[in-house]
Amino acid sequence: MKIKPLLDRVLVQQEEAEETTKSGIVLASQSVEKPQIARVVAVGPGGIVDGEEVKMTLKAGDRVICAKYSGTEVKVDGEEFTIVRQSDVLAKVE
Repeated sequence: MKIKPLLDRVLVQQEEAEETTKSGIVLASQSVEKPQIARVVAVGPGGIVDGEEVKMTLKAGDRVICAKYSGTEVKVDGEEFTIVRQSDVLAKVE
């Protein structure tokens, strides 16, 4: 199944959370925070949203930082994705 976001939406997939600290301590699975860094899987075409033109500046493959509690989580074919507005993406990671 292929998901194609509409308008100013971006489909992202969260990167795996670190399960060990820098000093080598293994963390319990419930104490691991949800990562905020994600990889862009698909991008909507942009268009007119709330009366204003929105141009998409992201592309598939970009690594981004999303707002912590933003978007809608979906599960497709056993994989978890989040659909967010482009405005909920805080930064690009290079």
